[in-house]
Amino acid sequence: MSRPTLEVADIVRASGNRFWEHYGSHLAWPHRKVLDAIVRCRTAALGAHRDQCTRCGHQAISYNSCRNRHCPRCQGNARSRWLAECRAELLPVSYFHIVFTLPHVLSALALQNKRLLYDLLFRASAATLLELAGDPKHLGADIGFLGVLHTWGQNLQHHPHIHYVVPAGGLAPDGSRWIASSRRFFLPVGALSRVFRGKFTAGLQQLFRQHKLQFHGSLQSLAEPRRFRQFLRQLFHQDWVVYAKPPFGGPEHVLQYLARYTHRVAISNHRLVAFQNDRVSFRWKDYAHGGKQKIMTVSADEFLRRFLLHLLPPGFVRIRNFGFLANRNRASLLPLCFQLLGGIEKMPASVASPSADQNDSLWNCPVCGGVMRVVERLSAAQLLLRSPPQPDRCAA
Repeated sequence: MSRPTLEVADIVRASGNRFWEHYGSHLAWPHRKVLDAIVRCRTAALGAHRDQCTRCGHQAISYNSCRNRHCPRCQGNARSRWLAECRAELLPVSYFHIVFTLPHVLSALALQNKRLLYDLLFRASAATLLELAGDPKHLGADIGFLGVLHTWGQNLQHHPHIHYVVPAGGLAPDGSRWIASSRRFFLPVGALSRVFRGKFTAGLQQLFRQHKLQFHGSLQSLAEPRRFRQFLRQLFHQDWVVYAKPPFGGPEHVLQYLARYTHRVAISNHRLVAFQNDRVSFRWKDYAHGGKQKIMTVSADEFLRRFLLHLLPPGFVRIRNFGFLANRNRASLLPLCFQLLGGIEKMPASVASPSADQNDSLWNCPVCGGVMRVVERLSAAQLLLRSPPQPDRCAA
């Protein structure tokens, strides 16, 4: 993919300081940290590294990246390394894609309690899948799956939801066999929606009783128990959206999907169209009208406000595994799954861990196509004594 002509960093450089002057009192230090990281990413301020081709000896100097998980420029290498590790855990079965979405009425409360409610969203939705899949009336199996939290919609507004990738089947309760689900149907969406709603509202009520929730601005009235109970009843009168997409083909199709969905930020640089007269235009898909692609134009301040809505709390894990893929179960149960599905007693060594080239190689030599390896690290001060680096490459 060609390098975009307009980037989020360009908008932050032009309007970030003014935006901070106007709205800084309503923001926190992580917001400033992300804006600064995006501006400094792959510039001399972060230093550079010198790469050398292991085949022909060609050398090039490239600026370092900021490695911030909210930066649109820094997700490619992290995604590649993660996918190399994930490849070893993909079972030779088809996979389903299931999405759990929070109702819009919860958006403001979630923004004021991100860590608590995003974690509850994970726990409630995962418990729903595990409970219904384990019910003999449905699948009657212990399943494993991976979830990725997204907090945005195509228009950059707050829209928290979790994408789950679920193998089409699971282990029998005694671990003696693999129970395959239908290739066209995994679990009833209506039941998933009702159980998810019940588990989330129960968790929300528990957080309220433990006095862990914060209520600011227009939500201050919810701190009163009677109003909060009314709020919970309102949630129960709504239909909660759980969406099950058609199943993937096999492991390679799943990898292609994960490459698109895992290490994403609210908007990629390639969706930006124009930045003129302090207004930003970007492409978006209007799913309410058949996914038609449109152009949205907002002020630079509004664009940055929407972008910063999707900053995650420090240390929050947005990609999680559950069931037999959970960290405490993976080492013992995943090899069993492979064995039951294809007679493989353990994961093949060739895919169990990335190769040395996968770990060390960041890009290929533009002269001969060989592997480029880092041979020297350069500080910002050292760069002043050298000629400017070559055009940006994938940074270390």
